[in-house]
Amino acid sequence: MRNLDEIRVEIDAIDKELITLFNRRMDCAGEVGRYKQANGLPVLNREREKEILDRIQSESGEYGSYARLLYQNIMELSRSLQHNIVRSGDPLRKEIRSAADRLKTQDVCVAYQGIQGANSHEAALKLFPAAELRHYPSFDDVFEAVDSGEAVYGVLPVENSTAGSVSAVYDLILKHRFFIVGALDMKIDYCLGGLRQSELCDIEMVRSHPQALSQCASYIDKNGFEAQSCANTAVAARDVAREKRINLAAICPYKAAEEYGLKILDNHLQDDKRNTTRFIVISKTLCIPENANKISLCFSLPHVKGSLYSLLCRFSSLGLNLTKIESRPSETRDFEYLFYLDFTGSVRDESVIDLLSQLSEEMPEFSFLGNYFE
Repeated sequence: MRNLDEIRVEIDAIDKELITLFNRRMDCAGEVGRYKQANGLPVLNREREKEILDRIQSESGEYGSYARLLYQNIMELSRSLQHNIVRSGDPLRKEIRSAADRLKTQDVCVAYQGIQGANSHEAALKLFPAAELRHYPSFDDVFEAVDSGEAVYGVLPVENSTAGSVSAVYDLILKHRFFIVGALDMKIDYCLGGLRQSELCDIEMVRSHPQALSQCASYIDKNGFEAQSCANTAVAARDVAREKRINLAAICPYKAAEEYGLKILDNHLQDDKRNTTRFIVISKTLCIPENANKISLCFSLPHVKGSLYSLLCRFSSLGLNLTKIESRPSETRDFEYLFYLDFTGSVRDESVIDLLSQLSEEMPEFSFLGNYFE
């Protein structure tokens, strides 16, 4: 049996051969790209790729599945090179390069879900301190307000560090495909607000938005409270003030308790003291600020084995960090999914805009949702 050093010497020698062959193969891929450019042919040829992958797997014996994976990556990189040669995704490149570089913050209407005192209201104030803020009953109403032009921007919660994604908002993002032009991570701190004559020992029921109830689940369970869902944390505070039941309290922001005249019966109810909610700003007009560092996309994937892995390979090859991937059922096709994806990067990096342009040509239902600062 050879020792480890002897085996590694052979591996190094093989790697040198592989690098030489890989470079030759990429040179050939470049020639193919130039031929396709000259003759107006599409870069992607799934039938040809499947034919090669099946042959490689068949010829590689016991290492067939490993060889298929290796060649799948090589083909992704080859295709990426060809896309750059033919300058794929020209409409997307033009749209990105013509985008404004800053948001309007004055003389605009900004929509948010809930009522005054809600977390969304607080986030909208932080993001647009000089704008007109207008509240709407539901997330869908916020999207409709932006769609109709009643509001230029909408502020919406998309994720909480404790309770996870706000699925209803992601569904609406995928439905409307508006641009995301800003974001805010905001610490969330809840109090227990009751009537002035109530004491903590009187409380039997608590009311709040389902996300807030989830974020305070341990507190609710520890106190044996009955949890009741409502449309919004500030709505919960308003309703407690209106219903005047001594045994009912709201789990709400401190500003909501103050706004609706509630007495604070307990403090800092959230299970995780670092509790944070991420809010986004939606718009029908693309804006990409100079300091943009987060990119959002949505797309579906073709029904091809390993298609998600192949997609992730493209990001990995550029050293891009994916921060979120969310799948939602397609509304038009049974048992198929739309994907929402966030990654760190800027379209001012030429390799990033090349990647987006390539994906816009290959991914079904692809939409570039924005590049913004978070």
